[in-house]
Order: sequence, then structure tokens, then C-alpha cells
Amino acid sequence: MSKEIIKINELKRSFTMGTETVHALKGISFTIKRGEFVTIMGSSGSGKSTLLNILGCLDQPSSGSYEIDGVSIKDLSKNQLANIRNEKIGFIFQSYNLLPRTTAIENVELPLLYNRKVNSEERKTRAIKALEMVGLGDRLHHTPSQLSGGQQQRVAIARSLVNNPVMILADEATGNLDTRTSYEIMSLFQELNRKGITITLVTHEPDIATFSNRTIVLKDGNIIKDYFNTNILSAEKELAALPIEDH
Repeated sequence: MSKEIIKINELKRSFTMGTETVHALKGISFTIKRGEFVTIMGSSGSGKSTLLNILGCLDQPSSGSYEIDGVSIKDLSKNQLANIRNEKIGFIFQSYNLLPRTTAIENVELPLLYNRKVNSEERKTRAIKALEMVGLGDRLHHTPSQLSGGQQQRVAIARSLVNNPVMILADEATGNLDTRTSYEIMSLFQELNRKGITITLVTHEPDIATFSNRTIVLKDGNIIKDYFNTNILSAEKELAALPIEDH
């Protein structure tokens, strides 16, 4: 029985905008087990960004409970939440969020700078290992401007792995990429997932969801579907099937 990494119970989140109250999440419940690859889908206004912010400990629910890796985030201070973000979650954003004048290895080392248990030598070793895992062992000293969009996203993925998080949380990780590069990134996610890494990916693209093993669909703040994909596509095979582009 694999361990439940994420436990969400009767989670609600409301915002007051002027005189109106917006109910972004209306009491949702689900769990994510270690080693799962889950896609969270939903159109604009479905509540998926609100859910992402709560999963990432960037926001607190109005009511209900959220536990990550056995820790309840209710009543945690800002510093405690920051520690959880740094130690338990690897973030990947649509816009990569890399420092422009900083090399790939320095970008990947960043999360470890806040980890007092890791000295500079180990930091470097772990950053190199993470970049090798995403196929960029030969690009350690390149800055973002010297890398393609897909390579920049790989640096961001390496950075998310460097702290050995319990879960990778990816927000529209393929949103800025063309089909070929998107499939390359999804192929990398599938490879990481096979190594036992738990991945939660927020997307609005149905074709991207076919590469994960489970899909949760949100609409108007409620979960309307939560199912296991019986026919998981291989991103590597889909990539190989794409027509060769002329350059």
C-alpha cells in the first residue's frame, strides 16, 4: 500500500471581491499516493489555480484540511510554510522562472542555498546530478539565453528535483512550448515518474493529460471527474510519430 502524500478533505476557498464573495473551491476531497502522476484539468475559473496555490502552500484554505507528507498545513506560520515549499515540493512554472544572468547549474543550486544541511560541495554535486537526469549534463555553464525553451524548462525541472521533494508540482509546464517540445518534456516527466517521483501537473490541454496515470477535472470549484487513465500514452512514442520538420 503506497503512502498518501497528499490528503485533501472538504477543502473550501472563498475570496471577497468588493461586496461579492467568490467561492473558488466548494468542498473538494481527494488523496494522491506516492508514485502517482496526476493531471489536474479545468477551464479558466474552474478553481485549478486556487487549488495549485493551496497544494503549493502559497495560500491557505478557508476551511477543510490539507496534509502533505503527513504534515497538516493548517495554522503553520509563513516561515514553516516556506520550509515545506522548499523541502517537500518541487515547483515548475509555465514561464520557467530562471534567473537570466545565471548559469544552468547556479539556477539549479538555488533551492539548496536555503537548506542549511547542504554544504557548497554537495550543492554542486546534487545540481550536476539533477541536470544529468534531465539530459543537460553538457549545458551546465550555459545561461538561459543560450538555451532553447525546452532546455530552459529542463533546467527548471532539474531545479525542482534538487531538493529530493516528495512531489513535483507543475503549473502548465508545457504551456509555452510547441507540440514537439511539449512531448519531450512529458516524456521526461514519464521517465521521472517511472523512477518513483510523484508528479501533479495542472494543465488545460487534454492531450497532455493522456500521458498521466490519473486525471482530476474541476468545474466551478467542484471535482466533476476523478479517474485512472486506462490507456496511458507514451510521450516518447508520440514524439517519434510526429512528422519531421524541415529546417
